[in-house]
Amino acid sequence: MLSNVKLLCGFVLLAASASAQTAASRKQAAFDHAVTPVLGTTCKGCHNDQLSSGGLSMTPFLAPNSLTQFRDGWETIIEKVRSGEMPPKGVPRPPQAQIDALIAYVEGEFERADRAVKPDPGTVVARRLNRYEYSNTVRDLLGVDFHAEQDFPTDDSSYGFDNISTALTVSPVLTERYLAAAEKIAVRAIGADPLPKAHSTEIAARSLSHVDGGTADADYRVDHDGDYTIKLRLTGERPADAPPLKSLGLYMDRKLLKTVALDASSQIELTQFLTSGQHTFRVRFLDDDYSRNLVRQAANDRKKNRFVDSITMAGPYPSQVEAPGRKLVLICDPKSGPVCIDRIVATLAHRAYRRPVTKAEVASLAKFVGVAEARGLSPEQGIQLAIEAILVSPDFLFRIERDPATETAHRVTDVELASRLSYFLWSSMPDETLLGLAETNKLHQPAVLDAQVKRLLADPRSEALGTNFAGQWLEIRNLSVVTPDTRKYATWGPDLRDAMRTETSLFFDHILRENRPISEFLNARYTYLNDVLAKHYGIDGVKGSEFRKVDLTTDQRGGLLGQAGVLTVSSYPTRTSVVIRGKYVLENILGTPPPPPPPDVPALDETKIGASGTLRQQMEQHRSNPVCASCHSKMDVLGFGLENYDGVGKWRTTDGKFPVDSSGTLPNGKTFNGPAQMREVLMGELPQFAHCLTEKLLTYSLGRGLEPFDRRTETSIEKALAASDYKFQTLIFEIVRSMPFQMRRAEIPEKLTANKELAQK
Repeated sequence: MLSNVKLLCGFVLLAASASAQTAASRKQAAFDHAVTPVLGTTCKGCHNDQLSSGGLSMTPFLAPNSLTQFRDGWETIIEKVRSGEMPPKGVPRPPQAQIDALIAYVEGEFERADRAVKPDPGTVVARRLNRYEYSNTVRDLLGVDFHAEQDFPTDDSSYGFDNISTALTVSPVLTERYLAAAEKIAVRAIGADPLPKAHSTEIAARSLSHVDGGTADADYRVDHDGDYTIKLRLTGERPADAPPLKSLGLYMDRKLLKTVALDASSQIELTQFLTSGQHTFRVRFLDDDYSRNLVRQAANDRKKNRFVDSITMAGPYPSQVEAPGRKLVLICDPKSGPVCIDRIVATLAHRAYRRPVTKAEVASLAKFVGVAEARGLSPEQGIQLAIEAILVSPDFLFRIERDPATETAHRVTDVELASRLSYFLWSSMPDETLLGLAETNKLHQPAVLDAQVKRLLADPRSEALGTNFAGQWLEIRNLSVVTPDTRKYATWGPDLRDAMRTETSLFFDHILRENRPISEFLNARYTYLNDVLAKHYGIDGVKGSEFRKVDLTTDQRGGLLGQAGVLTVSSYPTRTSVVIRGKYVLENILGTPPPPPPPDVPALDETKIGASGTLRQQMEQHRSNPVCASCHSKMDVLGFGLENYDGVGKWRTTDGKFPVDSSGTLPNGKTFNGPAQMREVLMGELPQFAHCLTEKLLTYSLGRGLEPFDRRTETSIEKALAASDYKFQTLIFEIVRSMPFQMRRAEIPEKLTANKELAQK
């Protein structure tokens, strides 16, 4: 009997061994069929143990187990083969079928390996609200329009975004600003404090910025909400051949406040409610093309035009306009007693902390009202003190997610999920509907969650995704700090800069809200224009300052890379840059950023550009340096494709006195001539663009950099995106449905881990 058992075991072991050998043989055969023809024949000629070009030998990669042992190296190989960078020019390229088979095999093996790995949702440390999130949260909590970007230090960025948890530290300066801002915001929200004595400030002509012949700007800080008397003094003579002036508009931060009819009077006086903060005021003659066509030098020439000579601001005075937060905060009369006060602070803290609050927290906040009354202040002023305390609380300033002590990976609570969702799509706090679903533990249900994503996207607050995500992804935020040389680019000014920013914002918002395919980011045949930007583009028929969707009838423009804002932030102040623009495309469109430049790279001779040769000719000489060539061969060719646009995105056909050559050949052999053909080439790389956009939006949504364990999630999202014909909202929904968005890995304290291991022993 025993011998029979031994014999049976021997057969089982022999069969298992034979099966393993068969599986190994099949694996080797598949590897030899898909990989060896490319790596062993083409690549190994330069990348072997003797030559090792670029410091890389293919020898370790010629075995199936190398796909798990050297995954990072394999990912680099596949990236270079897919892009056409390898094999290099001059080396015969394998048939495309072999290239496709190699890529498909390796990616299939990666996917199989990822399925065998235990899922890891990653972790995010407590996240401080960045400046934009702080401003939006104050707006939705208290109705106060507070511009944190004016008062708070700039937030540090990481992985391309300023909402990354590990980068959002708290400095002593920021702490001081929080304290000062809390007091200002609380006073503005309730308006219970008496106004200070009114005073008057004159902004004389020399301090006004004349944008054009009929427009003057002035920067002025309003210290308190209230009514202000604004006096405008006009001077100069209207030429006899110019149409009479009929009306004048007063703007604050690009928004029209009031329109005034004009007569022969040289002084206009009006009263307007103003909110505190640093503002840009604009006085503009309306419907006055004559003034708009005057050059800047004629803007304050008394003999050539009538213009604004000075602006006088006087105030603040008591206003009939109610403080914005009174209706939001004072849900009952605080003078009625403790019950109402507890109700007010409980409701406010619940919304501000974005979670249920305890009785102890409510009692602690209610004490501030008692402190105020003991000092002779009103209950409303006590509520202001409670608001100050809330605004400097860590529960308001941070998004805190708590981990259970006994788990390493777990689903976040529905309340935490509500904040993840609202700060992803709104850059702001959850509203009552979202928080209500979370507190009844319904939000995580797939149908409920999908419905909330749809609702949040339809809400106007989802414009924040364009302002904050797209503003950083596309670097449009940098328009605030770029300084094109007005001697070279005479049309540059605040109106054109604002129009550039608005075009890209509305374009992004349209693709998002209408659920358009992401391919339109590359080659849309429409854009959004007003008269200023249409004139810059040479497009007729667009009148007025209002933006509208405009179909493009020529191939000069199309997609993001034809938009002046993108082209301006990727240029130098005095000229274009094929390097910056090429790097921009690699980083933000193809997701393959080049390495940092080596030290001591010689600078271009700026005096020769456009005079003794084009920028392209200069760059070709620069690229003759072998150290520079490896990266510039990828960057410059993409930058050359955009050379028909000058440093502020205006179409041109010459660079100085030389014709523009915007042709190029990509490393994969694809050629183009001009921006239109370049866009078509990029359309052929749509899956790579989808991968790039997925990585960036997933990083932004999670508030952390992506790790190797996120590859499985990325692949799943990209497959769903492709299956939907690349509709943009599919990307949003799939991110929200993903494991890392709905889960987190707990960070178990070392002591707890050690105790657990000891108990197991």
